Amino acid sequence: MKHIITGIGALLASAAPAFAGGIERAPHSLAPLFENGNYAEVSFGGVDPEVSGTDIMGFSTGDVAQGYGFAGFAYKHQFNENLSAALIVEQPFGADILYPSSTPILGGTRVEVNSTSYTALLRYKFQNNFSVHGGIRGSRADGHVRLQGAGYRTTSGYDLKLDGAWGVGWVAGVAYEVPEIAARVSLTYNSSIDHDFNMKESGGPLPMTFEDEYTVTTPRSWTLEGQTGIAEDTLLFGSIRWVKWSEFKVDNFVFPISPGPTGGEIPLVEVEDTTTYTIGVGRKFTDNWAGSVTFLYEPKEGDIISPLAPVNGRKAITVAAIYTMDNIKISTGINYTKLGGADLGVGESGNKTKVAEMDDGDLWGVGVRIGYSF
Repeated sequence: MKHIITGIGALLASAAPAFAGGIERAPHSLAPLFENGNYAEVSFGGVDPEVSGTDIMGFSTGDVAQGYGFAGFAYKHQFNENLSAALIVEQPFGADILYPSSTPILGGTRVEVNSTSYTALLRYKFQNNFSVHGGIRGSRADGHVRLQGAGYRTTSGYDLKLDGAWGVGWVAGVAYEVPEIAARVSLTYNSSIDHDFNMKESGGPLPMTFEDEYTVTTPRSWTLEGQTGIAEDTLLFGSIRWVKWSEFKVDNFVFPISPGPTGGEIPLVEVEDTTTYTIGVGRKFTDNWAGSVTFLYEPKEGDIISPLAPVNGRKAITVAAIYTMDNIKISTGINYTKLGGADLGVGESGNKTKVAEMDDGDLWGVGVRIGYSF
């Protein structure tokens, strides 16, 4: 079971998903913290999504989702039998949406978000198979939002630039293991993180450029993960992840504008909370080769969603393989995701005006993870 146990985190994350709830591209992974001994890894890959639909005038939106690459690094150090630490660098949040100018209702609308997180963790194992882990997470992010097209009415032409800024949060969790059957259950909490951005706003209802410092909050989350041996050389694993995307807010000068006719706010960004389920099976085939297949399901949330996050729900399958040679482990995964279609709307919370309808989309992702134990 050794090759499967030590590689299961890589199998889950070998091909990063895109368009999870909100602007999440891949969930925060603590897998390196559970590796045996001292361990280091690098990961990289790319994702090619396709999302398109039709606006309320019957014009095609074209493919609004841009492809992207990702990279990561992790180092775990075992101080003694009980105490270990890890440093994990990853890119969990991001967005790259562009509506072609040929679409009159949303043409020119653009959102671009980039982020990198740095997580420092400690883990302490007790003698009764329980362990606790926790630490701090620093996140650096930047972004650009442009609202364009007849669908945005008086706010069309609004442009918001967010310079790079840091935010700090924390992580805490507990795990229970039964090594004899390769079993482990862990529960991890990730706090929300506030980023105080220097923002520059212009266009739309603004008669001039407006600059100030505002706060963007990335959401808190809970992740429950488990695995257990179910037969010789065979492992069953899965997870449930809940993210409170409703607290992802962009405080600025223009949004929310004055209350609308029903007294509701008109937010710049509005995203529903999400729950994501995964289940998979891994198997060792030879002393060098192991593989897995993982299924993911994220149900749709809400009826009409923002054009800035034009996907609602997803279903995915990831097929991965691990090759182990001495202390080196190479994991490769291929991911296919079916992205849920959605009605897009602008306006007040709970009373949005439909401006477009997106069809079911899809994406392909490929990832490679190289680990070294010492």
